[in-house]
Amino acid sequence: QVQLVESGGGLVQAGGSLRLSCAASGRTFSTYASGWFRQAPGKEPEFVGAIDSSSTSTYYTDSVKSRFTISRDNAKNTVYLQMNSLKPEDTAVYFCAAGSYYGLGSGNYRYWGQGTQVTVSS
Repeated sequence: QVQLVESGGGLVQAGGSLRLSCAASGRTFSTYASGWFRQAPGKEPEFVGAIDSSSTSTYYTDSVKSRFTISRDNAKNTVYLQMNSLKPEDTAVYFCAAGSYYGLGSGNYRYWGQGTQVTVSS
């Protein structure tokens, strides 16, 4: 069993930066791939990016490439989402997830956090 807790969300002006953290419990976290998803009001959940268990590979949706970076520290059981050059359209609740399969589909991830709000003002 893995429990995930996101933190680091908040209000930021356009062009600013935030770093989200996802702290995991459970000894097997280092064996799981991790993903970040977001959901804006009235919209379907959207894949943001993912990282494999060993930090060998990362993948991002086109809208955040070159602005967002996912990393992880398995010794700390934590995954990070560094968000730079934020835009108002990045406003959403951000969720981290963990699962056995690395990919962009939500079905790849068995464990989910409760989400953290990110609001970008124009």
